[in-house]
Amino acid sequence: MKDSVSSVQMAAAQAIERLEGLNSTGEILSVLKNGDMGARIGAIYALGEIGGEKVLPPLIYCAGRPEVDIRSAAVDVLGRLALPSALPILVERLEDKHAAVQARAITALGNFRIGPDVLQRLRAFLDASDGSLEAEATLSLARLKDVISVDRIIPLLASHHASTRQAAATALYLMPL
Repeated sequence: MKDSVSSVQMAAAQAIERLEGLNSTGEILSVLKNGDMGARIGAIYALGEIGGEKVLPPLIYCAGRPEVDIRSAAVDVLGRLALPSALPILVERLEDKHAAVQARAITALGNFRIGPDVLQRLRAFLDASDGSLEAEATLSLARLKDVISVDRIIPLLASHHASTRQAAATALYLMPL
C-alpha cells in the first residue's frame, strides 16, 4: 500500500479486500443460513464477490431453494461467476416455474460455452411472447454468437413488447453477420 505507483496501490487494495472476504466466508454462510430475506440475498451476492469454486456449493444449494428471490439471486451470481461446474444447475433452472428465475438462467447461460442442445433450449424461449423471456434469450444467443438464430430474431423486431424489439435490435447489432 506504500508503493509510489497508484496502479500498484489499487491492485494491493483489491487483493486485501478479496482476502478479507475469504476470511469472512464463515460469517457470510451464517447470515445465509440465519438471516432475514434481505440479508440472505446480500450474502449470496457477497459470495459472488469472493468467487471461486469454494463458493459454488452454497450457491448451488440456494439455486434450488423454494424461495423465488433466493433462487433468482443465486442463479444471477452463478451466471456472473461463469464457472463450468455451475452449468448444470443453470440449465435446470430454465425449467423453473417462475419466469423471473428462468430469465436469470437464460441471461446466465449467455456467459458460458454451451453445446448445441442448450442452444436449442435457449432458442425455444424466442417464442415466449411475454416481453421478458424472449428478450433475454435473444441477448444471450447474441452473446453466444448463435448466428443460426438470426432468422428467428429478425421477426422479433415487430414484437408487441418494446423490450423484445430493443433486444432483437441489439442482438442483430452484436451478431457476426
